[in-house]
Amino acid sequence: MRIIIDAFGGDNAPKEIIKGAMLAVDEYGIDVVLTGDEKIILDCAKENKIELKRTEIVDTKGVIDMHDDAKVVLKEKADSSMGVGFRLLNEGRGDAFVSAGSTAAITVGATFLTKRIKGVKRPCIATIMPSADKPFLLLDCGANAECRAEFLYQFGKMGSLYMENIMKRANPRVALANNGEEDTKGTPLVKEAYELMKNADYNFIGNIEGRQIPYGDADVVVSDGFTGNLILKTYEGVAKVLMNGVKGIFGKNLFTKLCALGVMGGIKDMIKQFDYKEYGGAVMLGVRKPVVKAHGSADARTFKNAVKQAVWFLENDLISETEKVFGKENEQ
Repeated sequence: MRIIIDAFGGDNAPKEIIKGAMLAVDEYGIDVVLTGDEKIILDCAKENKIELKRTEIVDTKGVIDMHDDAKVVLKEKADSSMGVGFRLLNEGRGDAFVSAGSTAAITVGATFLTKRIKGVKRPCIATIMPSADKPFLLLDCGANAECRAEFLYQFGKMGSLYMENIMKRANPRVALANNGEEDTKGTPLVKEAYELMKNADYNFIGNIEGRQIPYGDADVVVSDGFTGNLILKTYEGVAKVLMNGVKGIFGKNLFTKLCALGVMGGIKDMIKQFDYKEYGGAVMLGVRKPVVKAHGSADARTFKNAVKQAVWFLENDLISETEKVFGKENEQ
């Protein structure tokens, strides 16, 4: 298994990306291809005493930053660390591609360079999210700010396939994010999508309100990219506020610190349960090869877990399963 890694994507590149890649090599037994300025990569590894194992470096020119137009990955910055990463993936020099770089640029690269699976109208970004029960999949998280009802219908199908094949969730419950449970609620888009999804061949359970999402009432939550990104960012922000609040309460004085000792085990379990670093990033669903978007602020551990998503994709052959399902749908 050979994973291509954009060594210069993200806020903490290249140091944390290289460290995370080596952690992934050790834990998952993979080979990696690092794309980026070779001299900087080697100097960074030397300065930080990082042993480069099972690693090939492909020297590139330039980096796509958050201020660049997303389409530069196609032409103007095709020789950047991200652009070359996509090219190597499409040439078969690696089995999957992982980057913590610009979400928009990764979406453009995955859609127009790696290209869609036949029958998929729009690829989407899907993120594993924590809940009070068990993790669920949220999609779309930002690839498609504006959608058609048929896109949402297909997101539900791709999300269901992911949860079945990757998370081993039998007959996953698929819900549509809305401002009410009733089928009469929502925008015209959501109402139209509801009508399509209620006749779907996956387990559609209806609308889900925002307050029910954290309880884990659905295994897959479907939305347009604008709404999904708001849910994702709000979720992360509230989790951080609550965790910081808990730390503040128990750190006030000696008495509260002693109280904390009695519940520390439970607090650590809760922090781990709601820690976004456990999954490392998001996956592009609906494209021909595995593409993973790691968190932009990823540290080594977070990036290692993003690589884990690519490993899961390959081990469970989700691309072939998706091609098979959407191929049958096209034949009907």
